[in-house]
This record gives sequence, C-alpha cells and structure tokens, in this order.
Amino acid sequence: QAIENQLKICGYKSNVDVVALYLARQGLRSIPSLSQFCRLRYLWINNNKIQDLTFLIKNYCLTELYLNNNELTDISGALKHLCSLQILFLHNNELKKLGKTVKELKGMISLQTLNLFQNPLAYDPDYRLYVIYFLPSVQLLDRKLVTERERESALHLYNPKKAWVMQSVAFGKRADTSLGTAVGTAPARRPIMPSGHEFGNNTNKVPFEDPEDAVLVRATTRSLMQFSSMDWNKVATCQERRLKNQAEEPLEKLTVQFR
Repeated sequence: QAIENQLKICGYKSNVDVVALYLARQGLRSIPSLSQFCRLRYLWINNNKIQDLTFLIKNYCLTELYLNNNELTDISGALKHLCSLQILFLHNNELKKLGKTVKELKGMISLQTLNLFQNPLAYDPDYRLYVIYFLPSVQLLDRKLVTERERESALHLYNPKKAWVMQSVAFGKRADTSLGTAVGTAPARRPIMPSGHEFGNNTNKVPFEDPEDAVLVRATTRSLMQFSSMDWNKVATCQERRLKNQAEEPLEKLTVQFR
C-alpha cells in the first residue's frame, strides 16, 4: 500500500518510469520485491523496522540508497550487485561484523559516500582505517572527508610491504661519469684494439688480440646509471612549507651508481 501511494503521489503511469521511491517513516517491517522497477535509482527506506534486504536483489541501477535507522543485523548477499551505488546510508542499525559488511561493499567501485556510524562494528579501534583501506573509492565516511594522511596510515597498517615499496621508490638517471678506477684496485689495463676496428659495423669481424679486451671495451660503452632514494615521509608538503618559517633541514638521500 505504501508503494502504491507513492506511485500515485508522483504520478508514475508505468513501472518503467519509476526512478525514485520514498518509503521512509512508514513503520515497515518488510517490503515486497522491487524488481518491477528496473530503472529505480533513488530509494529511501530509512526510519523503518527493516531486517531483510532481499527485495533489492534485482535493482541494479540504484545510485542512492538510504537504509539508516532500521534493524539490520547482516547485509551479506543483499547489496554486492549494486555496482552503480554512489551514496549508501547504513548508520544506526545493528551491524556487528566489520569484515563481512565491508566485503559486501567491495564491488561498489563508484561508492563515494558511506555512513556506518552508530553500528556495533563502528566501535572497532581500527574501524575507520579498515574501511578506508578496503573501500578506496569512498571519499566521505561517516560525514567526514577521508584525508590523504588517513589513506597512508591505512596502507601502513594493512599493507606495510606495499607502503615500504612506495616510500623507497628510486629515481634513475644517466650519470655523466666516465669509467674510473675503483678504489683499492689496480688501474685497468688499456685494451688493445686492432687498427680499423669500428663499433657498430657488423661487416668488420676483426677479433681482438686478447678476448678480455673485448669484454672491457663493451663495458666502457655502457652508460653509468645512478639511482637516488629518500624517506618521503620526511618531505614537507606545500601547505606545511607555507606554515613553517624556520629553515628546513636537508634531507638524507641515498645514491647508488652501477653499470
């Protein structure tokens, strides 16, 4: 009856025309299948007594879904097909299992706004970082913007190996340095090349008198590579530089050269 009343109020003539339904504050304990509304995009079911979401099993076009202030204890298998969802309100329910709840939402690659506060799962000490790491598309969580610092903290907590790799990324360049004498070793013997030898000329097959000379000549033609890396956590951002008046300490940089 609540659905029929909404259809009359909005003046929908056919189920295909229905793109929004407002069923909030109706005291509903259950809702029949909404599969006949194949183009439904906006749905308000907040402030009811809903415990089961099987009625949403075929509403693939939903982009905004308001389920806050209900009696939901588990959403497993009920929402993972909603890949177009952008806004999801689930606050003030009875969701207890953080892992199962986040797993259900992982397929929502367009999800940007999510509310999960006032659920038992929100009292987990690492709740916010857990959601931020496993749902990277979320920009607004529990009415607070997700910051880059929070994303970095979540990465350090749940994937420290990847965080370490990202911090130690090295930048390579060619070093304008000729082949020199290594410290603590004798000077390299000057290679004796036969007269008329030309590099890159495949028709000239004149061999070296000593095979070691060929190896040394090839080594000298390779450019020296230089890689540098630093701890990016110690690099100040543009905003931090503007706020600080004191001079910055020079950063420690590790440089490695090899051929």
